Amino acid sequence: MKLALKALTLTALTLGLGAIITGCTDTYRDQAAEQAFPPIGQFVTVQGGAKVHYIQAGTGPDVVLIHGAGGNLRDFKFDLFDKLTDHYRVTAFDRPGLGYTDRFPGIDTGALATAGESPLQQATMLREAASQLGITQPVVVGHSMGGIVAYEWALMGLQGDNDVNAAAMVSFAGVAMPWPGGLGPYYTVNASALGGAVTIPLISALVPTSKVEDAIEGAFAPQPAPAGYADYIGAALALRPETFRANVRQVNSLRPYAVEMAKLYPDLTLPIEILHGTADTTVPIDIHSEKVAALVKSAHLTRLDGVGHMPHHVDPAAAIDAIDRAAARAGLR
Repeated sequence: MKLALKALTLTALTLGLGAIITGCTDTYRDQAAEQAFPPIGQFVTVQGGAKVHYIQAGTGPDVVLIHGAGGNLRDFKFDLFDKLTDHYRVTAFDRPGLGYTDRFPGIDTGALATAGESPLQQATMLREAASQLGITQPVVVGHSMGGIVAYEWALMGLQGDNDVNAAAMVSFAGVAMPWPGGLGPYYTVNASALGGAVTIPLISALVPTSKVEDAIEGAFAPQPAPAGYADYIGAALALRPETFRANVRQVNSLRPYAVEMAKLYPDLTLPIEILHGTADTTVPIDIHSEKVAALVKSAHLTRLDGVGHMPHHVDPAAAIDAIDRAAARAGLR
């Protein structure tokens, strides 16, 4: 009993010391990340006092851009955003909990919590921000995790008329459907109470920049990341503990929502354009976009042979064409 108590005490002291060390280190890295990659847009406050970070430019029909897991609006600003502003008023948002947008009001953000914002909570928060910005009948574009938020935005239009209902939707390699199996230990551990309290602070404090760059290259594979992308995107922002927790919790808790959303997809009638690479191993085309195209009569799928998970960067012309087709089908052009 004494030996067990002694071991427990030593373990607690070790974890406590580790928490102090990593706490100091990740605070320093947080500050460094935010100094290197400050907000590049403006903020709008939604119900509950939460702030939503956005950038907006251009004139014409509204286009809303929603980024993927672990990212922020800089992903679109790197290239695609400025290519759209001659024909559209373009607004890119940081999703709740990522970049510089706050978590959904009332969600438990403690280290031991495991809740992540549902697609409905994310879409609700962004739609309120869009309404305050005067956005009407937008073409809602989502990449990866942002794809299922865009699908939810579209589904919310089934509930009745609203100025911010999507006139059309575009998915770039978007998550849409429930997938077989689990997500693996990265998400299950880091989204747990243990992950929130122990592994995330350790990763945030100690992971080398080279690992972040490897993750970026993995997202683009089999294509390389564009020159300058890793330096611009602000990947270090995703390593801040609060952002890290928000991201893994959203992904880890997503599947049950996808199950329920998929039941409603056949009711969608708005124009949907889908752009998806056949070599995408992050969000496989056969599990997600091909099934949506089979379920929804108004969905049109464009396959990019040999392209991985970042089609809007690998083939920006195809991405713009998809948005133009969606806008034209909705009578916006």
